[in-house]
Amino acid sequence: MLMVVLFGMVSSAVFASDPGPLQDFCVADKASQVLVNGFVCKNPMKVDADDFFFSGVNKPGNTNNKVGSNVTTVNVNQIGGLNTLGISLVRIDYAPYGQNPPHTHPRATEILTVIEGTLHVGFVTSNPENRLIFKVLNAGDVFVFPVGLIHFQFNPRHENAVAIAALSSQNPGVITIANAVFGSNPKIDGGILAKAFQVDKKVIDYLQSQFWEDNNN
Repeated sequence: MLMVVLFGMVSSAVFASDPGPLQDFCVADKASQVLVNGFVCKNPMKVDADDFFFSGVNKPGNTNNKVGSNVTTVNVNQIGGLNTLGISLVRIDYAPYGQNPPHTHPRATEILTVIEGTLHVGFVTSNPENRLIFKVLNAGDVFVFPVGLIHFQFNPRHENAVAIAALSSQNPGVITIANAVFGSNPKIDGGILAKAFQVDKKVIDYLQSQFWEDNNN
């Protein structure tokens, strides 16, 4: 009986994970009108090296924005060959005192490596603890942000900083908390947010009137 239970648990774990690719690759056919969870595959005989290639991660991003950071994204939308492979990466540039503001990736864990400079990084655990896990990173240091948890990075120095991060999804998604809550379209009712944040509605009205800039490209 114990063996049956253990087998059932293992089987459940196997079926709960994402399925692996059933062929060498499935390059995204972005011209297809078929809607699936991902992209339809191109004819493999029409695939070439450019379907697995992206150039430009060596170039600094433009950090001249309100948050002082820029995220250069390399996911399935930039490299069609990432389709079904469950991985992507980003380059993040930080101006002096710039930040990648609190956000989540709903479909991916992130592993970040500091290439240049110093970063204060952290993530917050789920309810009810909401505990901040925080670390100061220098060049060569690596930090992991678990899937779905709110996290951030901040450059505390007067010099630029650069990081490279890998994510465990071909299309991890990003939800920047302030943009989503105060910059949604249409707006969330101000009374709802005032009660949620326990502040006067005038504070919410002010926040909703701001331009919430996206630092991802």
